[in-house]
Amino acid sequence: MELPEDMQQCRQEIDRLDDEILNILNERSQYVIKIGHLKKQQDSSAHLHTPGREVAIVERLMRKNPGPFPSEALRHVYREIMSASLSLEGTQTVAYLGPPATFTHLAAMRKFGGSADYVAVNSIKDVFDEVERGRMRFGVVPI
Repeated sequence: MELPEDMQQCRQEIDRLDDEILNILNERSQYVIKIGHLKKQQDSSAHLHTPGREVAIVERLMRKNPGPFPSEALRHVYREIMSASLSLEGTQTVAYLGPPATFTHLAAMRKFGGSADYVAVNSIKDVFDEVERGRMRFGVVPI
């Protein structure tokens, strides 16, 4: 691929590619929504979240990545794509042993991404209680 020498032309190409990425993300979201509907038809209590599928997608893309985009950055980009995709099903609520910015909070964010809502609780028991009572969809505790 031959790149333009002019900075303005390069920026225009980046803008065009960003527009294309946006369109593809929205198209991908339509498929996520469709899969959610199909899952609900099969099982009304089904959730979109399929952690094994998420891992397989990221691993496949990292193997396929020719560069120069860094593979580790690709993992982070897809974590956020997955997080946003899950939010299409509804708010993803996550209880964690608080306070904010602790290792447990950071681990939760690494797992569920920026589109989830995080709630700090005071004890490990509280994390389990929040999930068991249905107030939180997920819980993260230290091990």
